[in-house]
Amino acid sequence: MSQTILYARVSTVEQNLDHQRSQAEKAGFTIDRVVADHGESGVTTRLLERPEGRRLPDILREGDTLVVRWVDRLGRNYQDVTDTIREFMRRGVIIRTVINNMTFDGATKDPMQEAVRDALIGFMAATAQAQAEATKEAQRAGIEAKKGNPKKYRGKKPSFDRDQMRMVQDMLSTGAGASIISKETGLSRQTVLRIRDKPAEADAALRRWE
Repeated sequence: MSQTILYARVSTVEQNLDHQRSQAEKAGFTIDRVVADHGESGVTTRLLERPEGRRLPDILREGDTLVVRWVDRLGRNYQDVTDTIREFMRRGVIIRTVINNMTFDGATKDPMQEAVRDALIGFMAATAQAQAEATKEAQRAGIEAKKGNPKKYRGKKPSFDRDQMRMVQDMLSTGAGASIISKETGLSRQTVLRIRDKPAEADAALRRWE
């Protein structure tokens, strides 16, 4: 009997995994089992190097569905993500994303459909890596600014937290509009636009209050 497994990941111990399951269930997924890694970076740690992620190849069987919020939960390294998705497809596992409801499987034998599917996988994996690199650069800028003036007034506390900012950036990278993102995250449209247009400032504001 096939099963639907949610793989969830957060990169710091302060973040919460619960919203990834609730978001999946809100999108209509019936989750049979959750496999989750807490405090594991998708940039520096491959899926098979994580305590729980490495169990997925043994857990998943042909016909099972692997659900992730977006491909960046599997990782933020282009090669790792594309290799992981293609290996699961070869095993007969279907991969589905909560954001944009994308489906990847190896059932099709039509070369044109395969080409479109593989191109989309590559694009999403590349976007995940590019976003991670942009976030690291913004964090470095925030750290340097803090070093230059450690007693600087922190300013108004941001109306969003780290998880919400990542969710906004994830959805922006898939082409979602500000209004849709506002509805999904519970943030105002103005806040979504501020994160979109000035990601470095948004990251720095969070760091001042963390």
